[in-house]
Amino acid sequence: MQIQWIHFAPIVSQAKEFYNVSAVAIDFFALSFLIVYIFVSIPASYIIDTWGMKVGVGIGVLLMAVFGLMKGFYGENYKMVLIAQFGIGIGQPFLNNAITKVGARWFPLKERATVAGLCTLAQIVGMLLALGITPLLVEAYGMKNMLMIYGVVTAVGAVTYLIFTKECPPTAPCPPGHDERMKVFTGLKHIFKQRDMVIMIIGSFFGMGVFIAVTTWIEQILSPRGFSIEQAGIAGSLLMLAGIIGAILMGTLSDRLRKRKIFIIIAMLGAIPGLFGMTFAGSYELILTSCFVFGFFLIGGGPVNFQYCAEVSHPAPEATSQGLFLLAGQISGVLFIIVPDIIFPGGDKTTTLILFIGSLVLTFILFLMLRESKHIKTGDI
Repeated sequence: MQIQWIHFAPIVSQAKEFYNVSAVAIDFFALSFLIVYIFVSIPASYIIDTWGMKVGVGIGVLLMAVFGLMKGFYGENYKMVLIAQFGIGIGQPFLNNAITKVGARWFPLKERATVAGLCTLAQIVGMLLALGITPLLVEAYGMKNMLMIYGVVTAVGAVTYLIFTKECPPTAPCPPGHDERMKVFTGLKHIFKQRDMVIMIIGSFFGMGVFIAVTTWIEQILSPRGFSIEQAGIAGSLLMLAGIIGAILMGTLSDRLRKRKIFIIIAMLGAIPGLFGMTFAGSYELILTSCFVFGFFLIGGGPVNFQYCAEVSHPAPEATSQGLFLLAGQISGVLFIIVPDIIFPGGDKTTTLILFIGSLVLTFILFLMLRESKHIKTGDI
């Protein structure tokens, strides 16, 4: 799913020439996922929480398989590829919103941030491959064949899920009665009454929106400073690799130390100098270092954020709480990509990145107001 979302990001210049469209038109491949997410996130969460993980995620992987192959078959036609991209985008919330549901169904509370970290790892690996390998595939096989290769890979992933996934383990991972959850719409009302959950939703709006914009623009951020498409791909890949390390490390430490808040704060604080370096660094070595720092902290904090939201909004359904958290980030992702291109035309992203740094500082201040999850200490859910 993540490969299908972001694979045009490192080849914007080549895609512009191939389809004879503008850079904004190519950005729309990534934007389509964000736009669709706004409308599909709540229905997807409802289906996951009402009919179960296997059915909900199954819908998502079927859409991914069918429209992924469609992109390959019609790879030379911009309009058909964009339609297929929207089709895949409809399936994305069915996967992303189920991460904390998987943890709640299959694992005790002390392991759930680690589980979220592993799920996040899978997503980052997809993005890492897309950013690093896509330029090589296009150079070796051409645009259309690159899309077909990705279509076949995603179809295989979908079939694998449908064959092997089960809804829940033979023995529940938590004590009897602790797996009970509110109905979806009751859970929504409950979530918006929780102070800490509201702070997390606001934080997601700023933090995730910045992440989406930066990863979408990676080539456009670096190319004005004289760096090649291959160097942009390496920088984006390093950013994702750092995110893998951060997600596993922070999720595991959070579970072992039974603390959530401190890791949420550290993650946001650490992302600020990383983005500062990406904005102003002149040498390629400093840019790579900045990408690593930015990815390690901002992406690395994601699993702890997901699990914290599930805990502070309990007993609201996990897919509902995670869906709202991600929905806020998707909305800002759309705004943070489209609005700067309107306000600051010309392609230079420096002013926008400075504003993004300010938004991360604001999010850090908000996260200082969070309270520690009481459930991580008691282990009672």
